[in-house]
Amino acid sequence: MPGPRNDLTRLRIALTAFFALDGFVFAGWVVRIPAVKEQTGASAAALGLALLGVSAGAVVTMTLTGRLCRRYGSHPVTVACAVLLCLSIALPPLTHSPLALGAVLLVFGSAYGGINVAFNSAAVDLVAVLRRPVMPSFHAAFSLGGMTGAGLGGLVAGALSPTRHLLGLTVTGLLVTLVAGRALLRCAPAVPPDRAPRRADGAPRRLDGRARRLVLTFGLIALCTAYGEGAMADWGALHLEQDLDASPGLAAAGYSCFALAMTAGRLTGTTLLEHLGRTTAVVAGGTVAVAGMLLGSLAPSVWAALFGFAVTGLGLANLFPVAVERAGALGGPDGVATASTLGYGGMLLGPPAIGFMADWFSLPTALTSVAALAAVAVLITVVTRHAAASP
Repeated sequence: MPGPRNDLTRLRIALTAFFALDGFVFAGWVVRIPAVKEQTGASAAALGLALLGVSAGAVVTMTLTGRLCRRYGSHPVTVACAVLLCLSIALPPLTHSPLALGAVLLVFGSAYGGINVAFNSAAVDLVAVLRRPVMPSFHAAFSLGGMTGAGLGGLVAGALSPTRHLLGLTVTGLLVTLVAGRALLRCAPAVPPDRAPRRADGAPRRLDGRARRLVLTFGLIALCTAYGEGAMADWGALHLEQDLDASPGLAAAGYSCFALAMTAGRLTGTTLLEHLGRTTAVVAGGTVAVAGMLLGSLAPSVWAALFGFAVTGLGLANLFPVAVERAGALGGPDGVATASTLGYGGMLLGPPAIGFMADWFSLPTALTSVAALAAVAVLITVVTRHAAASP
């Protein structure tokens, strides 16, 4: 039936645009953090507290967005959060104190957390209707948007003030939201044929204990893999420069190798999942990540470490998308919210945990915790594979 198929294609394109927009806007903010820190006169400790606003806003909103998606639909919630995200990104350079910065970042984090749950919920339903594991392609769009936003931010940092740069992101983001949002709102929500029926009073059927445990299991897999992303972003370059005597430019390439490999892995993720299946793909990916991170953290040369970082990115690429998709298939928007909250918590946990372990032992030893948690994700997947596969 060409009509419904065309509608699903338009829906997929619109959702892909929002994933890319989210990564683009967030990366644009990240590259201007040093300039905003200087403008507000914040100390390192004060900046750290202000940045907690993003985390707090995201985590709190993620726990609430599932209810909003059930009541109003994931499409309107996606568009509303995108508008708030684009407007709030212009606020940080307008602040002149760490307290004010933390307040506006709370708003920004709320929008960021909300849109992540909303468009992942819509994507989970679309995956179920298409009956193809296309979830990695959406997360590849997020990665590509983030790389574009970071690269563009680096190019304009010397020419534009943070105020003008982030205002430009607001204008660009609102234009994208206008076009993609109109398309998304015109598309009927994808409704999986096996969607759980509602009770007589109209409320969604509550998950039984087994389903709730499985959702938490997928959330733990998301946490274990997102831990690695956070750790690599904050500590990879320092490891190369401090422990392997890499130049600053070469050290900066460490996270680029990881991010490029992860993007490539997500772009090919649908094909991989179709050929291997979700469980085998997660086990294989986690195993590859374990080997890659052991090499990246313990290798005696820079080039071997860079290769290890790239292998780690390939291994971790599809674990988070699969975990969120499976949690959403079981629990709907609430399942997505649970897995996303745990995953985001893992990304926040990684950097400080690595820092504490580096003080106690050494940075190379601390980075092996990324491999350890990837192994935990593999173990969880193997132990629960029969329960996850059964109806």
